[in-house]
Amino acid sequence: MNETRGCARNAYATGLFCYSPKRYTRARPQRGSQTMGLAELVLLAVGLSMDAFAVSICKGLGMKKINLKVTVVLGLFFGSFQAGMPVIGWALGSQFMGIIGPIDHWIAFALLAIIGINMLREALNGEEETTDADLSVKTMFLMAVATSIDALAVGISLAMAGVSNIFLAVLLIGVTTFVLSAIGVRVGNVFGSRYEKKAELMGGVILILLGVKILLEHLGVI
Repeated sequence: MNETRGCARNAYATGLFCYSPKRYTRARPQRGSQTMGLAELVLLAVGLSMDAFAVSICKGLGMKKINLKVTVVLGLFFGSFQAGMPVIGWALGSQFMGIIGPIDHWIAFALLAIIGINMLREALNGEEETTDADLSVKTMFLMAVATSIDALAVGISLAMAGVSNIFLAVLLIGVTTFVLSAIGVRVGNVFGSRYEKKAELMGGVILILLGVKILLEHLGVI
């Protein structure tokens, strides 16, 4: 701790290492806080957005014509809810860190694994999603909430994992969901339901792998 303070006080900080006229010292990260890398955040954003992508494909199946208004409305509804839910989950999870801190990594792993397994189960059950071209506020609100509940649980898991760059994560999740929802409605309109199940499968695998990574990092395996 004294070495780190000395580095901050009279040395050139360069992230992982810092240089002082006397010696090199290794900067020590704060315990209980970590920053997810950009690649991990992008994978998380893509994994979470797969539900919205699949639903957007279903919307596209029921529409005879797609225009810019339709793609923007879908993107804004799904993107805003997918971005907002993790913030709520992260805030809730942060409130209980003092109580469940010793098992926080297990909770993060369990939540991500459950969400991922559920996505895999839905993708493999063989049931077809119902197509519906309704874009009313009530319908879109209900669908946006339904597809973003997983993001609430992920927000809790990020708090349990001690992730500090939550707002960057939220930004990427919202933008990614907006883009993929806009793409999904056009894919559904043009190609049908060919990619719907594949999207859910990929999303489930990504979330499970992220959960495993968080657990292994806290156990000191990686």
